[in-house]
Amino acid sequence: MTVSKRDFLKWSAAAGSSTALSAWAQAKPLFDTINMFVPAAPGGGWDGTARALERAAKAAGLVGNMQFENVGGAGGMVGLPRFVNQRKGQGNSLMIGGSVMVGAAIANKSPVTMKDVTPIARLTEEAGVVVVPANGKIKTWKELTDALKANPKAVSVAGGSAGGTDHLILGLMIKALGRNPREGAYVAFAGGGPANAAILGGQVSAGISGYSEFEEQIKAGRMIPLATSGSRRIPGVNVPTMSELGLNVTMANWRGVFAAPGISAAQRDGLINLVTAIVKSPAWQKELETRKWTDVFMTEQPFQRELASDIVKTEAVMKELGLA
Repeated sequence: MTVSKRDFLKWSAAAGSSTALSAWAQAKPLFDTINMFVPAAPGGGWDGTARALERAAKAAGLVGNMQFENVGGAGGMVGLPRFVNQRKGQGNSLMIGGSVMVGAAIANKSPVTMKDVTPIARLTEEAGVVVVPANGKIKTWKELTDALKANPKAVSVAGGSAGGTDHLILGLMIKALGRNPREGAYVAFAGGGPANAAILGGQVSAGISGYSEFEEQIKAGRMIPLATSGSRRIPGVNVPTMSELGLNVTMANWRGVFAAPGISAAQRDGLINLVTAIVKSPAWQKELETRKWTDVFMTEQPFQRELASDIVKTEAVMKELGLA
């Protein structure tokens, strides 16, 4: 069951409050079932975003049921073709994606890219954090940067898929330290779970990912956060930015939702209505606060323009760093 964009907006304007919207949503779900596709292994940022959407949607009564499928590998490039081919024309399917997928498509020279899906909404932005295992040899920012300066190949760093945001952050760090980014010893993982295990198991010297993916280990004292990659500190997190520490590197990771190709305008609008209602819900606002995600919500044409611009900018950076 879907609701037309015109009726949704008309009802929202008449209701005039989020309380009324929530009450209406509780009485009448916008979708009986949403099939959520996550092109990454369980336990990572995309999976966490999808599960947060599910919690918020159910709390607001917007969706009756959400069914999940996880297909990890190559920064989404294993799952993306499957989503494009198997979900074509399905108006109740959504896929989580983001900036990692932009770089991965370029790095893997994938014939299927984000240009082949239907942009629905940009949701969040999250600065990266550089961590080291608490029981590792490197324990401070100076020790890490000194080691990278001396020999980048000797400092293995875990992160998401090749060409993704984590990979670009390491490349920019190495370049800012005066070395060739191609010397970096980046170890790519299909999801946050495997990357966490590699860091904690001492298989790598350090790790880079969104703060939420490492937060549990940081709070438990098993990982030491050294620096973040945003333009400003993450609210509530007492970790300096790289800029504060004297390294001119700034980059953040955005995440969003996409629909399958071949859907109608009415199906697209129905999904936009759903995601808009989820984002306005108190449950989603709580997810943002808890996970320390920055709200960068944007839909339709503005999101499509931003996506096109991000693809161009990412390709330029990757070529400069020798990753494309």
